[in-house]
Amino acid sequence: MTAARDPLGDQAKVIPIESAPSWNGRTGAGLGDRLADSLGHALGALLAGRTGAAADSLLGKGWDEKAAAGLAFMRRRLTGDYEVDEFGFDEELTEEVFLTALRPLAEKYFRVEVRGAENLPVDGGVLVVANHSGVVPLDALMTQVAIHDHTPGQRHLRMLAADLVFELPVVGELARKAGHTLACNEDAQALLERGEVVGVWPEGYKGIGKPFSERYKLQRFGRGGFVASALRARVPIVPCSIVGAEETYPMLGNARTLARLLGLPYLPITPTFPWLGPLGAIPLPTKWTIQFGEPIATDRYAPEAADDPMLVFNLTDEVRETIQHTLYRLLVERRSVFF
Repeated sequence: MTAARDPLGDQAKVIPIESAPSWNGRTGAGLGDRLADSLGHALGALLAGRTGAAADSLLGKGWDEKAAAGLAFMRRRLTGDYEVDEFGFDEELTEEVFLTALRPLAEKYFRVEVRGAENLPVDGGVLVVANHSGVVPLDALMTQVAIHDHTPGQRHLRMLAADLVFELPVVGELARKAGHTLACNEDAQALLERGEVVGVWPEGYKGIGKPFSERYKLQRFGRGGFVASALRARVPIVPCSIVGAEETYPMLGNARTLARLLGLPYLPITPTFPWLGPLGAIPLPTKWTIQFGEPIATDRYAPEAADDPMLVFNLTDEVRETIQHTLYRLLVERRSVFF
């Protein structure tokens, strides 16, 4: 996806999900059971003679339940005894691995403060529209954690991501398993009609790749494809404003020539990258606030209203202005970038 394209303007195909693999004619279930049983025996041998208080002292209370749950999880993964939807979303893997890995980053490193989570509906489709910033799209991942951990039913955010995400080896497959899909009208509408929480960052590369001097100034929102999808599905739009992501990687320059050679939309130059090598990839520990605004209803319009360009433009502008004004307010309230 290039900066000039509408984030929801392209067609997308759902990547088919492969069946459980087999090894040398043996099913995944057989091999998985053997491996899981072997791990169980190994754990038992390791803890032989350490029972009761001694085992609790060594591993902490509840270690046996945690070990059993961990082995059960491994058995399901190895045997293929888990479900994915037609988009490739693996709910168990997302909750047990992805969100578990991201949660310390959100809670301890960025110390994300979540406001307005009550504006997210308990059930039914909703489109979350947020500002995009920070060179690396950590804001999208932190929003995913915030929505899951601050909604009564622990709802999952289904992100609409750029083409590049799914073109990268390993990353594309992991993104599918985490519930993300290509930013296109068809996928967005299908998810919304199914009652999912769908997230879109309409600024795209223009948002995360903008220079630090333009921080918290929203870029163009495209042609409003996300609004059209919400109108057709007749679901509310929740504006989301994120403060703190802009300063994680202050972008002072852009190595455009090298970026084109590498097939990247931009190649940032920050105070730490590339000067500190791999250490320069560590984000600064800024203090974040994620604010979910009041929902903008769309069910008062007929689905055919999505074909009215003036209505789509006005709603797009309303969402953009709501996010921008909220950003300004949050910045005024902020005491410090890091505290």
